[in-house]
Amino acid sequence: MRILFLGDVVGRPGRRAVTDRLPALRELWALDAVVINGENSAGGFGITEAICSELIEAGADAVTLGNHSWDQREALVFIARQPRLIRPCNYPAGAPGRGANLIDLRDGRRLLVVNALGRLFMEALDDPFAAVDREVGLCPLGQVADAILVDIHAEATSEKQAVAYHLDGRVSAVVGTHTHVPTADDRILPAGTAFLSDAGMCGDYESILGLQREEPIRRFIEKIPGSRAEVATGEGTLCGFAVETDDGTGLALRAAAVRIGPVLSERLPAFWQ
Repeated sequence: MRILFLGDVVGRPGRRAVTDRLPALRELWALDAVVINGENSAGGFGITEAICSELIEAGADAVTLGNHSWDQREALVFIARQPRLIRPCNYPAGAPGRGANLIDLRDGRRLLVVNALGRLFMEALDDPFAAVDREVGLCPLGQVADAILVDIHAEATSEKQAVAYHLDGRVSAVVGTHTHVPTADDRILPAGTAFLSDAGMCGDYESILGLQREEPIRRFIEKIPGSRAEVATGEGTLCGFAVETDDGTGLALRAAAVRIGPVLSERLPAFWQ
Protein backbone atom coordinates (compact mmCIF):
# COMPACT_ATOMS: atom_id res chain seq x y z
CA MET A 1 0.00 0.00 0.00
CA ARG A 2 1.27 3.48 -0.89
CA ILE A 3 0.47 5.99 1.84
CA LEU A 4 1.20 9.72 1.88
CA PHE A 5 0.91 11.59 5.15
CA LEU A 6 0.93 15.40 5.07
CA GLY A 7 1.92 17.43 8.13
CA ASP A 8 0.01 20.21 9.86
CA VAL A 9 -1.84 22.35 7.30
CA VAL A 10 -1.49 25.96 8.44
CA GLY A 11 -4.04 28.43 7.13
CA ARG A 12 -4.73 29.37 3.54
CA PRO A 13 -1.13 28.86 2.24
CA GLY A 14 -1.15 25.31 3.58
CA ARG A 15 -4.58 24.56 2.18
CA ARG A 16 -3.57 25.95 -1.20
CA ALA A 17 -0.41 23.83 -1.23
CA VAL A 18 -2.57 20.75 -0.64
CA THR A 19 -5.35 21.55 -3.09
CA ASP A 20 -2.91 22.65 -5.82
CA ARG A 21 -0.51 19.69 -5.54
CA LEU A 22 -2.23 16.68 -3.97
CA PRO A 23 -4.56 15.65 -6.83
CA ALA A 24 -1.63 15.39 -9.25
CA LEU A 25 0.59 13.63 -6.69
CA ARG A 26 -2.14 11.13 -5.96
CA GLU A 27 -2.20 10.14 -9.62
CA LEU A 28 1.55 10.46 -10.29
CA TRP A 29 2.55 8.32 -7.31
CA ALA A 30 -0.46 5.95 -7.59
CA LEU A 31 -1.31 6.62 -3.96
CA ASP A 32 -3.65 4.23 -2.18
CA ALA A 33 -4.21 6.43 0.87
CA VAL A 34 -3.64 10.00 1.98
CA VAL A 35 -3.85 11.24 5.58
CA ILE A 36 -3.55 14.94 6.45
CA ASN A 37 -3.18 16.68 9.80
CA GLY A 38 -5.64 19.58 9.64
CA GLU A 39 -5.64 21.00 13.17
CA ASN A 40 -4.22 24.39 12.09
CA SER A 41 -6.03 24.68 8.79
CA ALA A 42 -8.56 27.36 9.83
CA GLY A 43 -6.53 30.54 10.23
CA GLY A 44 -3.86 28.59 12.08
CA PHE A 45 -6.20 27.44 14.85
CA GLY A 46 -8.55 24.47 14.48
CA ILE A 47 -10.63 23.26 11.56
CA THR A 48 -14.07 24.02 10.12
CA GLU A 49 -16.45 21.68 8.36
CA ALA A 50 -15.95 23.47 5.05
CA ILE A 51 -12.16 23.16 5.29
CA CYS A 52 -12.38 19.51 6.29
CA SER A 53 -14.51 18.87 3.21
CA GLU A 54 -12.02 20.82 1.09
CA LEU A 55 -9.13 18.59 2.24
CA ILE A 56 -11.14 15.42 1.61
CA GLU A 57 -12.17 16.62 -1.85
CA ALA A 58 -8.49 17.32 -2.62
CA GLY A 59 -7.69 13.67 -1.94
CA ALA A 60 -7.49 13.04 1.81
CA ASP A 61 -8.90 9.75 3.05
CA ALA A 62 -8.63 10.92 6.66
CA VAL A 63 -7.88 14.17 8.50
CA THR A 64 -6.23 14.09 11.94
CA LEU A 65 -6.20 16.75 14.64
CA GLY A 66 -4.25 17.67 17.80
CA ASN A 67 -4.20 20.20 20.63
CA HIS A 68 -6.19 22.76 18.57
CA SER A 69 -8.99 20.29 17.82
CA TRP A 70 -11.73 22.43 19.36
CA ASP A 71 -10.47 25.95 18.60
CA GLN A 72 -13.27 26.26 16.06
CA ARG A 73 -16.33 25.53 18.14
CA GLU A 74 -18.24 24.02 15.24
CA ALA A 75 -15.78 21.10 15.28
CA LEU A 76 -17.42 19.89 18.49
CA VAL A 77 -20.59 19.30 16.48
CA PHE A 78 -19.66 18.34 12.94
CA ILE A 79 -17.00 15.80 13.98
CA ALA A 80 -19.84 13.48 14.98
CA ARG A 81 -21.09 13.32 11.39
CA GLN A 82 -17.68 13.25 9.69
CA PRO A 83 -16.09 9.82 10.28
CA ARG A 84 -12.93 10.78 8.37
CA LEU A 85 -12.09 13.51 10.88
CA ILE A 86 -10.11 11.94 13.72
CA ARG A 87 -9.22 13.65 17.03
CA PRO A 88 -6.70 12.39 19.61
CA CYS A 89 -7.74 9.04 21.07
CA ASN A 90 -6.55 9.98 24.56
CA TYR A 91 -9.06 12.76 25.15
CA PRO A 92 -11.16 12.00 28.25
CA ALA A 93 -14.26 9.84 27.95
CA GLY A 94 -17.18 11.77 26.56
CA ALA A 95 -15.20 13.83 24.04
CA PRO A 96 -17.06 14.06 20.73
CA GLY A 97 -15.85 12.20 17.67
CA ARG A 98 -13.45 9.30 17.47
CA GLY A 99 -9.74 8.84 18.12
CA ALA A 100 -9.29 6.16 15.47
CA ASN A 101 -11.14 4.92 12.43
CA LEU A 102 -10.83 2.01 10.04
CA ILE A 103 -11.01 3.72 6.65
CA ASP A 104 -12.32 1.78 3.64
CA LEU A 105 -10.07 2.75 0.74
CA ARG A 106 -11.01 2.95 -2.93
CA ASP A 107 -9.61 -0.52 -3.71
CA GLY A 108 -11.39 -2.22 -0.80
CA ARG A 109 -8.41 -2.42 1.55
CA ARG A 110 -8.66 -0.90 5.00
CA LEU A 111 -6.37 1.59 6.71
CA LEU A 112 -6.59 2.16 10.45
CA VAL A 113 -5.76 5.78 11.29
CA VAL A 114 -5.02 6.57 14.95
CA ASN A 115 -4.41 10.04 16.38
CA ALA A 116 -2.84 10.62 19.82
CA LEU A 117 -1.73 13.67 21.77
CA GLY A 118 1.54 13.73 23.70
CA ARG A 119 1.77 14.85 27.32
CA LEU A 120 5.28 16.32 27.66
CA PHE A 121 5.18 20.15 27.62
CA MET A 122 1.52 20.02 26.61
CA GLU A 123 -1.85 19.90 28.34
CA ALA A 124 -2.03 16.68 30.34
CA LEU A 125 -4.47 14.14 28.91
CA ASP A 126 -4.91 10.40 29.31
CA ASP A 127 -1.94 8.10 28.70
CA PRO A 128 -1.29 8.10 24.91
CA PHE A 129 0.54 4.74 25.07
CA ALA A 130 -2.43 2.96 26.63
CA ALA A 131 -4.90 4.73 24.35
CA VAL A 132 -3.04 3.78 21.17
CA ASP A 133 -2.55 0.21 22.43
CA ARG A 134 -6.31 -0.04 22.87
CA GLU A 135 -7.09 1.18 19.34
CA VAL A 136 -4.45 -0.99 17.68
CA GLY A 137 -5.60 -3.99 19.71
CA LEU A 138 -9.13 -3.61 18.37
CA CYS A 139 -7.94 -3.70 14.73
CA PRO A 140 -4.72 -5.75 14.57
CA LEU A 141 -2.41 -5.31 11.61
CA GLY A 142 -2.78 -8.08 9.05
CA GLN A 143 -5.99 -9.37 10.63
CA VAL A 144 -8.45 -6.48 10.52
CA ALA A 145 -6.39 -3.62 9.10
CA ASP A 146 -4.27 -3.90 5.94
CA ALA A 147 -2.15 -0.98 7.22
CA ILE A 148 -2.07 1.17 10.36
CA LEU A 149 -0.86 4.76 10.58
CA VAL A 150 -0.44 6.57 13.90
CA ASP A 151 -0.19 10.38 14.09
CA ILE A 152 1.43 11.28 17.42
CA HIS A 153 0.87 14.99 17.92
CA ALA A 154 3.50 15.96 20.48
CA GLU A 155 6.06 18.58 21.45
CA ALA A 156 8.92 16.31 22.53
CA THR A 157 10.78 14.19 19.99
CA SER A 158 11.66 11.79 22.81
CA GLU A 159 7.98 11.06 23.42
CA LYS A 160 7.36 10.54 19.72
CA GLN A 161 10.31 8.17 19.47
CA ALA A 162 9.12 6.27 22.53
CA VAL A 163 5.67 5.80 20.99
CA ALA A 164 7.24 4.59 17.74
CA TYR A 165 9.49 2.00 19.36
CA HIS A 166 6.62 0.91 21.62
CA LEU A 167 4.55 0.19 18.50
CA ASP A 168 7.37 -1.14 16.29
CA GLY A 169 6.22 -4.24 14.44
CA ARG A 170 2.55 -3.68 15.29
CA VAL A 171 1.77 -0.72 13.00
CA SER A 172 2.84 0.34 9.52
CA ALA A 173 3.94 3.87 10.37
CA VAL A 174 4.25 6.33 13.24
CA VAL A 175 4.61 9.96 12.23
CA GLY A 176 4.97 12.95 14.51
CA THR A 177 3.22 16.28 14.08
CA HIS A 178 2.85 19.58 15.99
CA THR A 179 6.26 21.31 15.82
CA HIS A 180 5.78 22.44 12.18
CA VAL A 181 9.48 21.75 11.47
CA PRO A 182 10.38 18.63 9.42
CA THR A 183 12.97 16.34 10.97
CA ALA A 184 15.69 14.39 9.15
CA ASP A 185 15.22 10.99 10.80
CA ASP A 186 12.88 9.29 8.31
CA ARG A 187 13.57 5.55 8.53
CA ILE A 188 12.17 2.09 9.15
CA LEU A 189 12.56 0.77 12.69
CA PRO A 190 14.01 -2.72 13.37
CA ALA A 191 10.67 -4.55 13.49
CA GLY A 192 9.29 -2.89 10.36
CA THR A 193 7.47 0.29 11.38
CA ALA A 194 8.21 3.46 9.38
CA PHE A 195 8.96 6.50 11.53
CA LEU A 196 9.51 10.25 11.23
CA SER A 197 9.72 12.44 14.36
CA ASP A 198 7.93 15.34 12.68
CA ALA A 199 6.47 15.63 9.21
CA GLY A 200 6.67 19.42 9.28
CA MET A 201 3.88 21.71 8.15
CA CYS A 202 2.13 22.48 4.92
CA GLY A 203 2.38 26.25 4.97
CA ASP A 204 4.48 29.34 4.38
CA TYR A 205 8.00 28.70 5.75
CA GLU A 206 8.97 32.39 5.52
CA SER A 207 7.25 32.67 8.88
CA ILE A 208 7.39 31.51 12.47
CA LEU A 209 5.57 28.17 12.51
CA GLY A 210 3.31 29.39 9.72
CA LEU A 211 2.46 32.70 11.40
CA GLN A 212 3.50 36.20 10.39
CA ARG A 213 6.84 36.89 12.04
CA GLU A 214 6.27 40.26 13.70
CA GLU A 215 3.91 39.31 16.54
CA PRO A 216 5.84 36.19 17.75
CA ILE A 217 9.11 38.16 17.69
CA ARG A 218 7.51 41.01 19.66
CA ARG A 219 6.19 38.58 22.27
CA PHE A 220 9.62 37.00 22.73
CA ILE A 221 11.23 40.42 23.20
CA GLU A 222 8.60 42.27 25.23
CA LYS A 223 6.98 39.36 27.12
CA ILE A 224 3.64 41.17 26.93
CA PRO A 225 0.46 39.73 25.40
CA GLY A 226 -0.53 41.51 22.24
CA SER A 227 -2.70 41.04 19.21
CA ARG A 228 -3.63 37.66 17.84
CA ALA A 229 -0.92 36.14 15.65
CA GLU A 230 -1.98 35.99 12.00
CA VAL A 231 -1.18 33.31 9.44
CA ALA A 232 1.64 34.13 7.01
CA THR A 233 0.48 34.77 3.46
CA GLY A 234 3.33 33.57 1.22
CA GLU A 235 3.43 30.48 -0.98
CA GLY A 236 3.07 27.24 0.93
CA THR A 237 5.47 24.31 1.00
CA LEU A 238 4.08 20.76 1.13
CA CYS A 239 5.74 18.57 3.78
CA GLY A 240 4.99 15.00 4.73
CA PHE A 241 5.98 11.34 4.86
CA ALA A 242 5.77 8.72 2.11
CA VAL A 243 5.39 5.09 3.18
CA GLU A 244 5.04 1.91 1.13
CA THR A 245 3.89 -1.20 2.96
CA ASP A 246 4.08 -4.92 2.29
CA ASP A 247 0.72 -6.34 1.17
CA GLY A 248 1.30 -9.49 3.19
CA THR A 249 2.42 -8.11 6.55
CA GLY A 250 1.31 -4.49 6.45
CA LEU A 251 4.76 -3.43 7.64
CA ALA A 252 6.86 -0.80 5.89
CA LEU A 253 9.05 -1.63 2.91
CA ARG A 254 10.16 1.92 2.08
CA ALA A 255 9.80 5.31 3.72
CA ALA A 256 10.98 8.84 2.96
CA ALA A 257 10.27 12.43 3.92
CA VAL A 258 8.51 14.64 1.36
CA ARG A 259 9.15 18.37 0.85
CA ILE A 260 7.85 20.28 -2.16
CA GLY A 261 7.84 24.07 -2.28
CA PRO A 262 9.74 27.32 -2.60
CA VAL A 263 11.70 27.49 0.67
CA LEU A 264 12.99 24.14 1.94
CA SER A 265 15.27 21.82 -0.01
CA GLU A 266 13.16 19.44 -2.06
CA ARG A 267 12.73 15.82 -0.95
CA LEU A 268 10.87 13.32 -3.11
CA PRO A 269 10.42 9.57 -2.58
CA ALA A 270 12.84 8.11 -5.13
CA PHE A 271 11.08 4.72 -4.95
CA TRP A 272 7.92 6.26 -6.45
CA GLN A 273 9.61 8.10 -9.36
